[in-house]
Amino acid sequence: MTNRLFGKILVATDGSERKMAAVEEALTIGRACGSTVIAAYVMDVGVFESASPDVVVVRDTWSVIQREAEAALERIRTIADGVDLQTVTLKGKPAVEVVKYATENTVDLIVIGTKGKRGFELLLLGSVAEKVVQSAPCKVLVVK
Repeated sequence: MTNRLFGKILVATDGSERKMAAVEEALTIGRACGSTVIAAYVMDVGVFESASPDVVVVRDTWSVIQREAEAALERIRTIADGVDLQTVTLKGKPAVEVVKYATENTVDLIVIGTKGKRGFELLLLGSVAEKVVQSAPCKVLVVK
């Protein structure tokens, strides 16, 4: 048991500029509280589930997504001065994987942005943020 307000902070990112506000907030809280910040990129399998049957998925699509994930996490590493930072890449549906990771790793706070790459499709909070808020095992900070 730790005396810190938040021992572990999980911040979900999709690499978009819109999610960087949430990343910056998580890093700020992490610095102030001496927390471990875990930056998570979820490779969204929903992209393939929603594709038309006529769409041919190229064989190396996952390698492209993996490179995108690594670039997003590397960007966070470059701005994480003074923070105990860990990074993780997950595969699945973003809201499900964020909540699962937080549950399995005893996360104290999840920080998530309101909308990411698919913001034009979403209402109010955004579907991922809304699902995380509804099912998270811990406190959730939603950053506009």
